[in-house]
Amino acid sequence: MVLLQTILIVILVYYGFKFLLKWLAPKLLNYAVKKTSERFVQQFGNPQDFDRGQRTEGETTISKKPPRKSNPSKKVGEYIDFEEID
Repeated sequence: MVLLQTILIVILVYYGFKFLLKWLAPKLLNYAVKKTSERFVQQFGNPQDFDRGQRTEGETTISKKPPRKSNPSKKVGEYIDFEEID
C-alpha cells in the first residue's frame, strides 16, 4: 500500500510541476524580455530616435566603400612556366 501511495505522489508531483511550468514559463519569459528591453532603452536610448534629425523622411542614403585601386607596379611573385614531361 505504501508503494502505491509513493508512486501516486510522484505522478501527481510530476504532472503538477508540468502544468505549473506550462502556465508559469510564458509569464517568466515575458517578464525577462520586458526587463531586458527596459535596460537596453535605459543604457542606449530609444533605437527609433537614433537617426532622427539626421535624415528627412523620404530621403534615401546609400553608403558603400570606395573601390580599391590596385597597384599594377606591385610584384606579387615570380612567374614560372611549367612543361609537362611524357
